Formats: sequence, structure tokens, C-alpha cells
Amino acid sequence: MSDRNQIFATVSGLIEPFNKKGIELADSTTFAGDLEWDSLTVMDFVAAIEDEFDIIITMNMQAEIETVGQLVDAVQKLKAA
Repeated sequence: MSDRNQIFATVSGLIEPFNKKGIELADSTTFAGDLEWDSLTVMDFVAAIEDEFDIIITMNMQAEIETVGQLVDAVQKLKAA
């Protein structure tokens, strides 16, 4: 399993408690549109991601991340830094 696939699997697991509608996750799944998350849910989720991967996602990065795939790529990049 590639590093990106492992990150996607971990991110998917962290999304699960917040995925109230049971949406099937893909790289193109959007947080606001598909998952219908509000800003508080996003903040809770970002905190969970930061704790899990021991990274910091800046507010500027958060503003640019709209899909699961973009988040996975950002986590991969931050872990490599």
C-alpha cells in the first residue's frame, strides 16, 4: 500500500464519525458540498487530523482544501517536510 493510500485510509477513518450521511468517500468528495460540514465540524476534524499525523494545517491551507483528495495531498506534503 502506498503512503498516499495509507493516508487516505487514515483520513477516511477520521471522517467516519463526522460522516452523518454515510457518503462514500473519494478524492473528489467535498467537505462543504458532499458531506455538508459546517465550520465547527471542520475545526473539530482538522484538530483530529493534526493530532493523528502530528502536523499543523495553517488557516491559509485550510481555506484552499475543499476535497478529501486535496487534504490527503496536503497531509502527505506536511509529513514529508
